Amino acid sequence: MRVRYGNGIISRVNSGKSLKQAPAQLIEWALPYWTRGEAGRETPADLFRVLYLGWLAAFILKVLGSSWDVSWHFRWLRDDLAPPHLLNTVGTVIAVALTIIHWYTGYGVDRPASRLITWGTGTFLIAIPLDLINHRINGLDITAWSPSHALLFIGTALMIAGVIRGWFVGAAPGRRRTVYLAVFYGFFLENAIFPSQHQEYGVLGLAAWLRGQPDAEPELMNFAAASLGRPVDLVAIQNFTLPVPDAVYSVYAGVVAMTILVMARIMVGRTFTATPIALGYIAYRLLILPLLLAGGFPASAIPFFLIPAALCVDLAFRLPLPTYVRPLVGTALVTTAVYGGLYLQSHYLEAPPYAPTSWPLTAALLALTWLTTEFLTHRYHLRAEDAPAVREAH
Repeated sequence: MRVRYGNGIISRVNSGKSLKQAPAQLIEWALPYWTRGEAGRETPADLFRVLYLGWLAAFILKVLGSSWDVSWHFRWLRDDLAPPHLLNTVGTVIAVALTIIHWYTGYGVDRPASRLITWGTGTFLIAIPLDLINHRINGLDITAWSPSHALLFIGTALMIAGVIRGWFVGAAPGRRRTVYLAVFYGFFLENAIFPSQHQEYGVLGLAAWLRGQPDAEPELMNFAAASLGRPVDLVAIQNFTLPVPDAVYSVYAGVVAMTILVMARIMVGRTFTATPIALGYIAYRLLILPLLLAGGFPASAIPFFLIPAALCVDLAFRLPLPTYVRPLVGTALVTTAVYGGLYLQSHYLEAPPYAPTSWPLTAALLALTWLTTEFLTHRYHLRAEDAPAVREAH
């Protein structure tokens, strides 16, 4: 995929004409591009920029909606037309429109990126009615780890992976390219660890119930208990707030989240890549927390342990180690940081139950995924140093 650089919509829209004319100008500018083409088509720079600004807007809306949604469901019973769902839907509509544009015109993506985006969007759209049917049959879906929810996360992950690929291949070298690539990886990280928020909300929700000050409305607690055929007691509340084994939280964060940060470090290629992405995610969680509390929604534990773990990812790439030795040393550093960080956080702040004895499983899986990531990024030319050659080849 080649991007043709030059001026266009930016200069035309900002040429001093009335803002009321801007929509007409945008349509006039965009219509000539609405022609059938194959993925990898030469893309004007301003079109490329507008497409990926659109993806940025779509992901921001989807993240805001999903963050609100998980807090909403720890207070009230599910509602298909709840405001968080509507906000998420706006982001999804933008994503679907962009997917159609990429698929039909071939602009802004190469073939792998187009396929990832199309399959991801399709999976997400299929998951929506399946999730609605699931709720119609089973009522409240107690856990974020259910199959219908997994399809939503997987579809979004494929979608973001396609956007990352498209930006990696087509963006011009420079600071903007680096920043956007890191931001898109931030969305990838948020989507991947989103299910873990069930435990992060759940641990505080259980504590609130034990204090006699439950965050959830009585209707929600009664429904959750009735689904088990029990009164609203400790067993019912535990099943609602912390429904998965303790090891899930630590193993999932230590393998999935860290593998994403490893991939980000390889593709972005900056000395400190993983750490700013983790810091950005934690900063976002800290920013929305007071907003949710001000709206009367429950609080959650914040995964601060991701920061030292991300720092260890960056440190592993600074050590003068052979490519296939780095994953082994890095795994030791990162696993120590994950479990050490969780230990400290559980003692001095709040953290979900995390099964300290699960560290050998986490280490083994992380070593395997890290080694696989090193191999695949080399095999498919996804390292930062490969970007110029990949851009020319497409």
